[in-house]
Amino acid sequence: MKIAFIGQKGLPAKDGGVEKHVEELAERMAQQGHEVFVYVRNNYTPKDLVALGDIKLIHLPNLSTKHLDAISHSFLASVHGLFCNYDVVHYHGIGPAFFAWLPKFFKPKTIVVATFHYQDYHHKKWGRFAKWCLRLGEMVACTATDQTIAVNKALALVAEKKYGRQAVIIPNGSDISYSQDIEAISQWDLKDKKYILSVGRLIKQEGVHFLIDAFKQLEDTSKISNNFKLVIVGEGLYGDDYVRYLRTISEGRGNIIFVGSQKGESLEQLFSHAYLFVQPSNSTKISIALLEAMSCALTPLVADIKENREVIEDDGFVFAANSTLDLRDKLAFLLSRSDEVKRVGQRARKKMEEKYSWDSIAKKTVKVYQET
Repeated sequence: MKIAFIGQKGLPAKDGGVEKHVEELAERMAQQGHEVFVYVRNNYTPKDLVALGDIKLIHLPNLSTKHLDAISHSFLASVHGLFCNYDVVHYHGIGPAFFAWLPKFFKPKTIVVATFHYQDYHHKKWGRFAKWCLRLGEMVACTATDQTIAVNKALALVAEKKYGRQAVIIPNGSDISYSQDIEAISQWDLKDKKYILSVGRLIKQEGVHFLIDAFKQLEDTSKISNNFKLVIVGEGLYGDDYVRYLRTISEGRGNIIFVGSQKGESLEQLFSHAYLFVQPSNSTKISIALLEAMSCALTPLVADIKENREVIEDDGFVFAANSTLDLRDKLAFLLSRSDEVKRVGQRARKKMEEKYSWDSIAKKTVKVYQET
């Protein structure tokens, strides 16, 4: 099949999220012999990069502003795709899916699929008009396409209740492997099982400020050893002051370390040698970083929302969402129970191997194309 992906910023993925999801799927589909084309934005992917392994990258211009970046690129990609004779056009995200009607109307024999990753209109950065457009994109993704894929049960329920669409549930995946090496993390003076790890986009709804405040309170009350660290992996959004705020509230705290966006061996080592993974976000999506942490036998402590519970089930711990105090108390509890933390982490790794491998997810996605 000739398959096109529209909606992602580009490849290679710089962190988790949609870009990681698309990269993992595209790589495996290309290995299976499909022709795979990924539309990329020039402000994300270097202009001279035209292929990633067997994946062909198509560069198109975009209006690099907060409100027009994604929509301008998705529109041009949708129009470009009309002249490429794709068998499948796969949109990722409800914003880009706003234009899924274009291939459906002008190329009715092309299979059009949309993956429902997140209800983006809940994001506080969007104004009223942008939220209206995102809601319209959600409607198009769930009504004007041949099939909708939801990454979790909650989004599948939204598709069914609001639009009568029986979405196929295919979750995010993880194939991060355990690394015994510590050379990459030694640059930050990190020791095995001597730090708490947080990985994700540094935006307000991810709740990293709650984690920093909880860690500071543990330090101030001597409930954590003076060589134990908090490691924060990720970058913020263009024009967002949240990262500056996080660094401000962490000033003078040598044990709080910001390491920026990481990938490959350095990210695997960060996951492999952490004591605990904390997911403070109350965002209604399943975090790829959470799956990757559990794949490395890293016990998760997550905000108590249904999307997080859907992943960890009994193989992790929860704290009250948006509560610094409950997060602090749960951290103190788990820091004193290393044997239990290790045992839960091993169970989490077994679950990831059985349920969330990218190979399995790629096969399920191709099956959706074929059945549609």
